[in-house]
Amino acid sequence: MKAVTWHGKRDVRVDTVPDPTIQEATDAIVRITTSGICGSDLHLYETLGPFMNDGDILGHEPMGVVEAVGSGVTNVAVGDRVVIPFQISCGHCFMCDQHLYTQCETTQVREEGMGAALFGFSKLYGAVAGGQAELLRVPQAQNTTIQVPDGPPDERFVLLSDVLPTAWQAVEYAAIPDGGTVVILGLGPIGAMASRIAHHQGHRVIGVDLVPDRLAREAARGIEIVDLAIHEDDLADVLREMTGGRGPDSVIDAVGMEAHGAPVGKLAHQLVGLLPDAVGEKVMEHGGIDRLSALHAAIDIVRRGGTISIIGVYGGTADPMPMLNLFDKQIQVRMGQANVKRWVGDILPLLMDGDPLDAESFATHTVPLDEAPDAYEKFQKKQDGAIKILLKP
Repeated sequence: MKAVTWHGKRDVRVDTVPDPTIQEATDAIVRITTSGICGSDLHLYETLGPFMNDGDILGHEPMGVVEAVGSGVTNVAVGDRVVIPFQISCGHCFMCDQHLYTQCETTQVREEGMGAALFGFSKLYGAVAGGQAELLRVPQAQNTTIQVPDGPPDERFVLLSDVLPTAWQAVEYAAIPDGGTVVILGLGPIGAMASRIAHHQGHRVIGVDLVPDRLAREAARGIEIVDLAIHEDDLADVLREMTGGRGPDSVIDAVGMEAHGAPVGKLAHQLVGLLPDAVGEKVMEHGGIDRLSALHAAIDIVRRGGTISIIGVYGGTADPMPMLNLFDKQIQVRMGQANVKRWVGDILPLLMDGDPLDAESFATHTVPLDEAPDAYEKFQKKQDGAIKILLKP
């Protein structure tokens, strides 16, 4: 089969690799019909190379049709149309019973000290082959599948793999009060979808970004926007002025460790990328730092007693945090990978009832799998209005 594979920093290729097979009774094989490129894939493309192996298959946002199931899978059958959550979870351990599927005790990557295994995301999360491919082996298929009906196109449902539940959790964790205001830092795929969800729920939403295409796209949907390219130096003052001098009730950090305006963190990432993998891995595990400008901005912006929801990915282990400000302002902070299956019951009815979030038209680009290398470059450089790219095997 064909698959998108990692071969080094900014070097992804479409290779021919062996077809996956059933290995455990709880496996399924899915023929992929659509798979997304995620902002988290860019972390592998750019920053987390020390944890990757040459030839790793990328991708954690797929959907398709079941081609085979193991003897232990009874709730999914050949021919079913399914979306694959980005995390692999059993559905019956203590953590899954708490709806903390990202902490599944059956698939935790204990040798790395990490949570549930993820598709296509380095040895930190199990080095499981990903879904930017023609076929995908799905472990723990009894829970690591979301059945969707025939009829609407893949574009309506594929975001259930990551974007929709991640954005939904970001809004839930933000604890926006009735009549309250949320500021969303970063209007990439997650931030843009979070803005739509919060707006659909009746909240006042202010989106912050510096990419004109992103700002224009959400402004056209009625979202208030602030251009960071203009207000980088006075962002907090501008947002306080927009919120009665107090600041917003909630802030969602949808940027994470790739934040603009953090030269020290950027330099550290670049230096680690130059080290031999074994050395770079240890540096990131024990002394890694992030670009924290977005998170520091969130702490400054949010009102006293407000809530910060962190959904942008961070990976540092030695990050300096302004604990005095957090404590003094009595800020609540919630964060974590999205527990996909926790939110499907809330989201799926919206997709079947008029699609008010416009999930079906959310992707800006759809290209053949063979064009994945160009798509990665375009997405990473924010060229041609690329906000969300889907691949078609």
